Amino acid sequence: MKLISCSSNPPLTYLGIPLTEVNIKRFADQEIFLEVLGNVRGEDVFVIQSTSFPANDHLMEMLIMIDTLKRGSARRITTVMPYFGYARQDRKTGPRTPISAKLVANLITTSGADRVLTLDLHAAQIQGFFDIPVDNLFASAPIFVPYVEKTRSAKPVTIVSPDVGGVVRARALAKRLDVGLAIIDKRREKAGISEVMHVIGDVEGQECILIDDMVDSAGTICNAAVALMEHGAASVRALATHGVFSGSAIDRISKSPLTEMVVTDSILATDKTRACKKIKYLTIAPLIGEAILRISEERSVSSLFDAVPVGS
Repeated sequence: MKLISCSSNPPLTYLGIPLTEVNIKRFADQEIFLEVLGNVRGEDVFVIQSTSFPANDHLMEMLIMIDTLKRGSARRITTVMPYFGYARQDRKTGPRTPISAKLVANLITTSGADRVLTLDLHAAQIQGFFDIPVDNLFASAPIFVPYVEKTRSAKPVTIVSPDVGGVVRARALAKRLDVGLAIIDKRREKAGISEVMHVIGDVEGQECILIDDMVDSAGTICNAAVALMEHGAASVRALATHGVFSGSAIDRISKSPLTEMVVTDSILATDKTRACKKIKYLTIAPLIGEAILRISEERSVSSLFDAVPVGS
Protein backbone atom coordinates (compact mmCIF):
# COMPACT_ATOMS: atom_id res chain seq x y z
CA MET A 1 0.00 0.00 0.00
CA LYS A 2 1.16 3.53 -0.81
CA LEU A 3 -0.15 6.72 0.79
CA ILE A 4 0.17 10.03 -1.05
CA SER A 5 -0.78 13.45 0.27
CA CYS A 6 -1.53 16.31 -2.07
CA SER A 7 -1.29 19.87 -0.78
CA SER A 8 -4.78 20.61 0.62
CA ASN A 9 -4.53 18.94 4.03
CA PRO A 10 -1.21 17.23 4.90
CA PRO A 11 -2.05 16.66 8.62
CA LEU A 12 -4.68 14.06 7.67
CA THR A 13 -2.09 11.55 6.50
CA TYR A 14 -2.57 9.20 9.45
CA LEU A 15 -1.70 5.50 9.25
CA GLY A 16 1.68 5.16 10.86
CA ILE A 17 3.38 4.51 7.52
CA PRO A 18 5.69 6.87 5.62
CA LEU A 19 4.24 8.92 2.80
CA THR A 20 5.38 8.39 -0.75
CA GLU A 21 7.28 11.53 -1.66
CA VAL A 22 5.97 13.72 -4.44
CA ASN A 23 7.31 16.82 -6.11
CA ILE A 24 4.57 19.39 -6.73
CA LYS A 25 5.46 22.68 -8.38
CA ARG A 26 3.99 25.34 -10.63
CA PHE A 27 5.20 26.93 -13.81
CA ALA A 28 5.22 30.70 -14.15
CA ASP A 29 1.63 30.70 -15.45
CA GLN A 30 0.52 28.62 -12.39
CA GLU A 31 0.21 25.42 -14.43
CA ILE A 32 0.61 22.46 -12.06
CA PHE A 33 3.39 19.91 -12.50
CA LEU A 34 3.96 16.93 -10.24
CA GLU A 35 6.16 13.87 -10.03
CA VAL A 36 5.83 10.82 -7.79
CA LEU A 37 9.28 10.08 -6.34
CA GLY A 38 8.74 6.39 -5.69
CA ASN A 39 7.70 3.21 -7.46
CA VAL A 40 3.91 2.62 -7.51
CA ARG A 41 3.74 -0.23 -10.04
CA GLY A 42 1.27 -2.84 -8.83
CA GLU A 43 0.56 -0.91 -5.61
CA ASP A 44 -2.71 -0.07 -3.86
CA VAL A 45 -2.44 3.74 -3.75
CA PHE A 46 -4.48 6.20 -1.68
CA VAL A 47 -4.47 9.89 -2.65
CA ILE A 48 -5.60 12.28 0.10
CA GLN A 49 -6.97 15.62 -1.09
CA SER A 50 -9.85 17.84 0.04
CA THR A 51 -11.14 20.02 -2.78
CA SER A 52 -11.48 23.03 -0.50
CA PHE A 53 -10.32 26.61 -1.21
CA PRO A 54 -8.77 27.14 -3.70
CA ALA A 55 -11.18 24.49 -4.97
CA ASN A 56 -10.18 24.51 -8.63
CA ASP A 57 -6.45 24.26 -7.89
CA HIS A 58 -6.92 21.42 -5.44
CA LEU A 59 -9.26 19.58 -7.80
CA MET A 60 -6.89 19.89 -10.76
CA GLU A 61 -3.93 18.83 -8.63
CA MET A 62 -5.83 15.71 -7.56
CA LEU A 63 -6.82 14.81 -11.13
CA ILE A 64 -3.22 15.19 -12.34
CA MET A 65 -2.04 13.01 -9.46
CA ILE A 66 -4.54 10.27 -10.35
CA ASP A 67 -3.44 10.39 -13.99
CA THR A 68 0.21 10.20 -12.94
CA LEU A 69 -0.44 7.11 -10.82
CA LYS A 70 -2.47 5.46 -13.57
CA ARG A 71 0.37 5.98 -16.03
CA GLY A 72 2.75 4.66 -13.37
CA SER A 73 0.86 1.33 -13.41
CA ALA A 74 -0.67 1.53 -9.93
CA ARG A 75 -2.89 -1.51 -9.33
CA ARG A 76 -5.71 0.46 -7.67
CA ILE A 77 -6.17 4.16 -6.98
CA THR A 78 -8.46 5.32 -4.19
CA THR A 79 -9.23 9.03 -4.01
CA VAL A 80 -9.65 10.07 -0.37
CA MET A 81 -11.67 13.32 -0.32
CA PRO A 82 -12.51 14.32 3.26
CA TYR A 83 -14.28 17.36 1.80
CA PHE A 84 -15.95 16.98 -1.61
CA GLY A 85 -16.06 20.38 -3.26
CA TYR A 86 -18.87 21.28 -5.67
CA ALA A 87 -21.21 18.97 -3.71
CA ARG A 88 -23.78 21.76 -3.33
CA GLN A 89 -24.25 21.82 -7.10
CA ASP A 90 -25.96 18.43 -7.17
CA ARG A 91 -29.02 19.39 -9.26
CA LYS A 92 -30.25 22.02 -11.70
CA THR A 93 -31.46 25.03 -9.74
CA GLY A 94 -32.83 26.85 -12.78
CA PRO A 95 -32.71 27.01 -16.56
CA ARG A 96 -29.24 26.69 -18.14
CA THR A 97 -27.47 25.85 -14.88
CA PRO A 98 -24.90 23.03 -14.42
CA ILE A 99 -24.82 19.95 -12.24
CA SER A 100 -21.19 20.49 -11.30
CA ALA A 101 -21.05 17.63 -8.78
CA LYS A 102 -21.77 15.20 -11.62
CA LEU A 103 -19.07 16.84 -13.75
CA VAL A 104 -16.53 16.42 -10.93
CA ALA A 105 -17.56 12.76 -10.54
CA ASN A 106 -16.97 12.24 -14.27
CA LEU A 107 -13.57 13.92 -14.09
CA ILE A 108 -12.44 11.75 -11.17
CA THR A 109 -13.56 8.55 -12.89
CA THR A 110 -12.11 9.50 -16.29
CA SER A 111 -8.75 10.46 -14.78
CA GLY A 112 -8.38 6.86 -13.59
CA ALA A 113 -9.62 6.57 -9.98
CA ASP A 114 -10.95 3.15 -8.99
CA ARG A 115 -12.66 4.14 -5.75
CA VAL A 116 -13.66 7.23 -3.75
CA LEU A 117 -13.62 7.62 0.03
CA THR A 118 -15.29 10.76 1.37
CA LEU A 119 -16.96 12.19 4.46
CA ASP A 120 -20.46 13.63 4.95
CA LEU A 121 -21.41 14.41 1.37
CA HIS A 122 -23.66 17.45 1.20
CA ALA A 123 -26.10 15.42 -0.90
CA ALA A 124 -26.12 11.63 -0.54
CA GLN A 125 -27.29 11.13 -4.11
CA ILE A 126 -23.85 12.21 -5.36
CA GLN A 127 -22.78 8.61 -4.74
CA GLY A 128 -25.00 7.71 -7.69
CA PHE A 129 -23.07 10.11 -9.95
CA PHE A 130 -20.12 7.70 -9.89
CA ASP A 131 -19.72 4.42 -11.77
CA ILE A 132 -17.05 3.35 -9.27
CA PRO A 133 -17.48 2.42 -5.58
CA VAL A 134 -17.99 5.34 -3.17
CA ASP A 135 -17.67 5.08 0.62
CA ASN A 136 -19.37 8.02 2.35
CA LEU A 137 -18.36 8.09 6.02
CA PHE A 138 -20.20 10.11 8.67
CA ALA A 139 -18.68 12.22 11.43
CA SER A 140 -21.77 12.14 13.66
CA ALA A 141 -21.42 8.80 15.46
CA PRO A 142 -17.63 8.40 15.75
CA ILE A 143 -16.70 12.07 16.20
CA PHE A 144 -19.58 14.17 17.51
CA VAL A 145 -21.42 11.73 19.79
CA PRO A 146 -18.38 11.08 22.06
CA TYR A 147 -17.61 14.81 22.15
CA VAL A 148 -21.15 15.79 23.16
CA GLU A 149 -21.32 13.07 25.80
CA LYS A 150 -18.02 14.26 27.23
CA THR A 151 -18.87 17.98 27.28
CA ARG A 152 -22.63 18.12 27.92
CA SER A 153 -23.80 20.00 31.01
CA ALA A 154 -26.38 18.98 33.59
CA LYS A 155 -29.08 20.81 31.64
CA PRO A 156 -31.35 18.85 29.29
CA VAL A 157 -30.04 18.72 25.71
CA THR A 158 -31.95 19.31 22.48
CA ILE A 159 -30.46 18.67 19.04
CA VAL A 160 -31.54 21.32 16.53
CA SER A 161 -31.61 21.22 12.74
CA PRO A 162 -30.88 24.71 11.34
CA ASP A 163 -33.25 24.06 8.43
CA VAL A 164 -35.80 21.53 7.24
CA GLY A 165 -33.29 19.88 4.90
CA GLY A 166 -31.09 18.76 7.80
CA VAL A 167 -33.80 17.04 9.84
CA VAL A 168 -32.62 13.51 9.02
CA ARG A 169 -29.08 14.30 10.24
CA ALA A 170 -30.34 15.99 13.41
CA ARG A 171 -32.82 13.21 14.17
CA ALA A 172 -30.09 10.57 13.86
CA LEU A 173 -27.86 12.43 16.34
CA ALA A 174 -30.75 13.03 18.75
CA LYS A 175 -31.63 9.34 18.64
CA ARG A 176 -28.06 8.29 19.41
CA LEU A 177 -27.88 10.69 22.35
CA ASP A 178 -31.46 9.91 23.43
CA VAL A 179 -32.37 13.60 23.62
CA GLY A 180 -35.02 15.95 22.17
CA LEU A 181 -35.22 17.35 18.66
CA ALA A 182 -36.14 20.81 17.35
CA ILE A 183 -36.19 22.38 13.89
CA ILE A 184 -35.56 25.92 12.69
CA ASP A 185 -38.02 27.10 10.04
CA LYS A 186 -36.40 29.80 7.91
CA ARG A 187 -37.07 31.60 4.68
CA ARG A 188 -34.20 32.52 2.40
CA GLU A 189 -35.03 35.84 0.76
CA LYS A 190 -32.08 35.66 -1.65
CA ALA A 191 -28.88 33.67 -2.14
CA GLY A 192 -26.44 33.97 0.77
CA ILE A 193 -28.94 35.62 3.12
CA SER A 194 -31.16 33.60 5.46
CA GLU A 195 -33.95 34.82 7.70
CA VAL A 196 -35.00 32.70 10.66
CA MET A 197 -38.76 32.59 11.06
CA HIS A 198 -39.57 30.43 14.08
CA VAL A 199 -38.58 27.36 16.11
CA ILE A 200 -40.48 24.07 15.91
CA GLY A 201 -40.10 22.27 19.23
CA ASP A 202 -39.56 23.11 22.89
CA VAL A 203 -36.14 24.64 23.56
CA GLU A 204 -36.81 26.69 26.69
CA GLY A 205 -34.16 26.05 29.33
CA GLN A 206 -32.39 23.57 27.03
CA GLU A 207 -28.76 23.25 26.04
CA CYS A 208 -29.31 23.47 22.27
CA ILE A 209 -26.86 21.87 19.84
CA LEU A 210 -27.15 22.81 16.17
CA ILE A 211 -25.91 20.18 13.70
CA ASP A 212 -25.09 20.66 10.01
CA ASP A 213 -22.83 19.10 7.37
CA MET A 214 -20.96 22.35 6.63
CA VAL A 215 -20.62 25.97 7.70
CA ASP A 216 -19.85 28.37 4.86
CA SER A 217 -20.91 31.98 5.47
CA ALA A 218 -22.30 30.94 8.92
CA GLY A 219 -25.44 33.02 8.36
CA THR A 220 -27.84 30.13 8.82
CA ILE A 221 -26.13 28.83 11.97
CA CYS A 222 -25.80 32.25 13.61
CA ASN A 223 -29.37 33.30 12.81
CA ALA A 224 -30.58 29.99 14.19
CA ALA A 225 -28.62 30.60 17.40
CA VAL A 226 -30.28 34.00 17.81
CA ALA A 227 -33.73 32.48 17.29
CA LEU A 228 -33.07 29.75 19.85
CA MET A 229 -31.92 32.23 22.49
CA GLU A 230 -35.01 34.36 21.81
CA HIS A 231 -37.12 31.26 22.44
CA GLY A 232 -35.55 30.72 25.86
CA ALA A 233 -32.65 28.35 25.21
CA ALA A 234 -30.15 28.19 28.07
CA SER A 235 -27.19 28.01 25.66
CA VAL A 236 -26.45 27.26 22.02
CA ARG A 237 -23.48 25.63 20.34
CA ALA A 238 -23.00 24.15 16.89
CA LEU A 239 -21.44 21.10 15.27
CA ALA A 240 -20.52 20.81 11.59
CA THR A 241 -18.32 18.39 9.66
CA HIS A 242 -16.82 20.86 7.20
CA GLY A 243 -15.69 24.32 8.24
CA VAL A 244 -15.59 26.30 4.99
CA PHE A 245 -15.76 29.71 6.76
CA SER A 246 -15.89 32.00 3.74
CA GLY A 247 -16.28 35.77 3.72
CA SER A 248 -17.13 37.26 7.10
CA ALA A 249 -18.03 33.91 8.67
CA ILE A 250 -15.44 34.16 11.46
CA ASP A 251 -16.59 37.62 12.55
CA ARG A 252 -20.20 36.51 12.40
CA ILE A 253 -19.48 33.52 14.65
CA SER A 254 -17.47 35.65 17.09
CA LYS A 255 -20.40 38.06 17.53
CA SER A 256 -23.09 35.36 17.68
CA PRO A 257 -24.67 33.80 20.80
CA LEU A 258 -22.88 30.53 20.03
CA THR A 259 -20.71 29.32 22.90
CA GLU A 260 -18.65 27.23 20.50
CA MET A 261 -18.50 26.16 16.86
CA VAL A 262 -17.13 22.62 16.57
CA VAL A 263 -15.88 21.37 13.19
CA THR A 264 -13.60 18.59 11.97
CA ASP A 265 -10.26 19.05 10.24
CA SER A 266 -11.60 17.85 6.87
CA ILE A 267 -10.63 21.34 5.73
CA LEU A 268 -7.28 22.67 6.90
CA ALA A 269 -7.55 25.31 9.62
CA THR A 270 -6.29 28.79 8.79
CA ASP A 271 -4.59 31.30 11.07
CA LYS A 272 -7.87 33.22 11.25
CA THR A 273 -9.95 30.20 12.31
CA ARG A 274 -7.34 29.18 14.87
CA ALA A 275 -7.44 32.69 16.33
CA CYS A 276 -11.22 32.54 16.89
CA LYS A 277 -11.78 31.31 20.45
CA LYS A 278 -15.22 29.92 19.64
CA ILE A 279 -14.02 27.55 16.90
CA LYS A 280 -12.82 24.11 17.97
CA TYR A 281 -11.38 21.43 15.68
CA LEU A 282 -11.83 17.67 16.13
CA THR A 283 -9.62 15.37 14.08
CA ILE A 284 -10.99 12.81 11.63
CA ALA A 285 -7.55 11.27 11.06
CA PRO A 286 -8.27 8.03 13.01
CA LEU A 287 -11.55 7.54 11.13
CA ILE A 288 -9.99 8.14 7.70
CA GLY A 289 -6.96 6.03 8.62
CA GLU A 290 -9.09 3.08 9.70
CA ALA A 291 -11.15 3.29 6.50
CA ILE A 292 -7.98 3.34 4.36
CA LEU A 293 -6.59 0.33 6.21
CA ARG A 294 -9.81 -1.66 5.80
CA ILE A 295 -10.09 -0.88 2.10
CA SER A 296 -6.47 -1.93 1.55
CA GLU A 297 -7.00 -5.19 3.45
CA GLU A 298 -10.32 -5.86 1.66
CA ARG A 299 -12.24 -5.76 4.96
CA SER A 300 -15.70 -4.35 5.63
CA VAL A 301 -16.00 -0.57 5.82
CA SER A 302 -19.72 -0.48 6.65
CA SER A 303 -19.23 -0.58 10.43
CA LEU A 304 -17.35 2.72 10.19
CA PHE A 305 -20.57 4.40 9.11
CA ASP A 306 -21.58 4.11 12.77
CA ALA A 307 -18.43 4.31 14.88
CA VAL A 308 -14.69 3.85 14.94
CA PRO A 309 -13.85 0.35 16.30
CA VAL A 310 -12.14 0.17 19.67
CA GLY A 311 -8.39 0.08 19.27
CA SER A 312 -8.31 1.78 15.88
